[in-house]
Amino acid sequence: MMLFSTLPWTRLPSRASAVTPRHSTTRSAPSLMPSIQLSTTATNQAQPWRSIASVQQLYIRDRQSAKPRPVAEALAITDAGLRGDRHANPLSPRQLLIASADTYRDLRLPAAVLRENLLIDFPTQQLASGSLLRVGRELVLWITFQCEPCTLLDRRQPGVVKALDGRRGVLARVLRGGTVRVGDPIHHFASSIPPMSDAWQDRVVQVMREVPQDKMLEYGQLADLAGVAKSCCRAFPRLLANRCPELAQRAQSGTRLSPEQGWRGSELFEVRNYLPDLRLNA
Repeated sequence: MMLFSTLPWTRLPSRASAVTPRHSTTRSAPSLMPSIQLSTTATNQAQPWRSIASVQQLYIRDRQSAKPRPVAEALAITDAGLRGDRHANPLSPRQLLIASADTYRDLRLPAAVLRENLLIDFPTQQLASGSLLRVGRELVLWITFQCEPCTLLDRRQPGVVKALDGRRGVLARVLRGGTVRVGDPIHHFASSIPPMSDAWQDRVVQVMREVPQDKMLEYGQLADLAGVAKSCCRAFPRLLANRCPELAQRAQSGTRLSPEQGWRGSELFEVRNYLPDLRLNA
């Protein structure tokens, strides 16, 4: 079942529209996501892979400790995230957080206070949703949306949320896995994957609009698919009642759904046919 017969994630206004790809692109209908093989050079000369940065620092946050652990290299798993990281989740658009060294320098922040996985020497607010990053020779990341600072950051560094002014970093999914190392070069590609909204409320409503009529979601799963914190679940009843009351009953709180009732939602992340200009291997 092809849920994205129209453009996914873009039915609602997006604050990400201020950050646009550097090239115009042509969108095509989606199909199921295979194992993706991306060529080291673009086949479309109008949109080459462009060298923009390198990996300055690399961190893993395991489930036993909230404190980021610096590592020299890490293994990224296709469609899942970084091995051993607490945010590795095949059904989430926020598998990795990428922060800018410029932000740390400008605000004189302590190392890893933003809880990023990758620190790069490039302003992340310039990375448009839907674009791709090739890190080293193997890893390819799909930029999903800008990361909204949470109040937990202020507990660690008072006043940082206001000071950041939208510069915490950008979130991403792993399109092609591989080993990432400190010092790896980073190349950018302005793909035709449609952008996601930076506003979490818009993403929640968008997910609900894609739920098949005969399926349902549990609130925690809805939060994962939309890339929002579980703490936002308490706002779901009012949000859904106001924005999409006709769909509100398809999301349930505290209900254990059977496989026949529940919807996995993996179709939301199937983007292969939005990459016609790249060499893919099914």
